[in-house]
Amino acid sequence: MELMNHDLIFDQPDLIPPSGDVVEAVTYFATVTRTGKQWTATAELPGGCTVQAQGGSWADVKRNVAQLIFDALRDESETIGVHVNPADPEAKATLAAVIAARQARVLAEQAERDAVRHAARLLTAQGWTTRDVGSAMRLSHQRISQILNESSV
Repeated sequence: MELMNHDLIFDQPDLIPPSGDVVEAVTYFATVTRTGKQWTATAELPGGCTVQAQGGSWADVKRNVAQLIFDALRDESETIGVHVNPADPEAKATLAAVIAARQARVLAEQAERDAVRHAARLLTAQGWTTRDVGSAMRLSHQRISQILNESSV
C-alpha cells in the first residue's frame, strides 16, 4: 500500500480572499437539450427576447449561446455571465452535485493548508524541531521550513 503524499496539497494555490474591487455581474441562464447529434441552447433575455444556439458538442453550444447573448447585449454596460444547464432535471442535478463536490474539495484543501500552517507555527514556537513537526504531520521537514518561511514574509 502506497502512503499518501501530504505535501501535494501545497502544490495547489491558496484561495484568494475577496478584495474590495468586486465586479457585479448579471448572469443569464441557458437551457440545453439534445436532439439527435445536435445540442440546442435557449436563453431568455431582457425585454422578452430569446436567443437560441446550436452546436455539435456541449462546448460548442455553450460558446455559441454565450456569443449570441454577448452580441445581443453589446450596448449594456454591465458585466455579463452565462450559465448553461441541461434541460433534463436529473442531468442538471447530477452536474450540480459534481460542482458542489468540487467546491467542497477546494474549501477542504484550503482548510488543510491553513491548519498545517497554524500547527507548524505553534509547534515550532513551543520548541519542536522542523523534523519533529514534519514527522507528526506526515510532511517533510523541508516543507515545514518552507511553510514557516512563507508565513514570516
